Order: sequence, then C-alpha cells, then structure tokens
Amino acid sequence: MTREEKLNVIEDLTAQLAENSTIYLADISGLNAVATSELRRACYKAGIKLAVVKNTLLSKAMEASDKEFGELPDVLKGNTSLMFAEASNAPAKLIKNFRKKSDKPLLKGAFIAEEVYIGDDQLDTLVSIKSKEEVIGDIIGLLQSPAKNVISGLKASGGKIAGILKTLSEK
Repeated sequence: MTREEKLNVIEDLTAQLAENSTIYLADISGLNAVATSELRRACYKAGIKLAVVKNTLLSKAMEASDKEFGELPDVLKGNTSLMFAEASNAPAKLIKNFRKKSDKPLLKGAFIAEEVYIGDDQLDTLVSIKSKEEVIGDIIGLLQSPAKNVISGLKASGGKIAGILKTLSEK
C-alpha cells in the first residue's frame, strides 16, 4: 500500500469515526470463511457496517478525529474489525447472538455517545443499553400512565358524581 493510499484510508476512517456515534472494535480472527460470511450477512441485516482495518491506520484516524477515544487506541492489537451502527446496542446483541454458535467475535472495546467501554466483559452492559427509540417509548408510556389511570377510574364508576368523588378520594 503506497503512502498516498494510506492517507486516503486514514481520511476515510476519520470521516466514518466523525459520522458515527456508535463504534465497536471486535476480534474476528479464527473464524473460517463460512462463519465470516455469516457474520457479514448478519451485520448487513442488522444495519451494521463491518470493516476489517489495520490497527496503525485506525489509530492515526482516531488521533485525527475530534472525538476523545480515551483508552480505546490501546486495544488495537491483533486483528481488529470495526462495526458502525445507528442503534447503540445492535452490535452487542449481534455479537452475543453470534457467539451462541462460535466463541468469536470477541469485543475489544466500544465508543458509544462519548463513553468508552473496554473489554469483552462489557458485552452484557452494552446489550442492556436502550436505543433512542426505546427510551422515547418508555418516556411516552410513563407520561400516559397517570392519564390512563384517571380515565379508567372514571369509566369504572359509571360516570356518576358519587363514583367519581369516591375514585378521586381513594387516589
């Protein structure tokens, strides 16, 4: 790879790092061709971009990026695959499901919304992170809950003033 090609790759990686707020680093070494193809298909179906990158080029792209990656460049040893996704927990769920069949991929680290997670032991934590849509749904459900309780209480009393007063006094 010429120096110019390396600079182009670093520029592309820096742009991808800037565009995405969910970045996972995984080790997929040791997977055979069939398993690697299955992983790539699963990533495509889940809306996850998967790319195998050179550690030195990724490290330089992280340095050139505006984001603070903390200890994440320290895990760039051995084979490294880069995963980008919209949903913050999608790659973690994919890795966990894929590891039911195989012992790989191993999570090296993740960068999610300015937070850095290091090590494969963080996988369960990352799986439990809620996506933006899930959090919005929870908030809407919580906001609707008191109104639903009042309406159901009013309906249960038959609409009579005595029933309404009784329901309101109990609450």
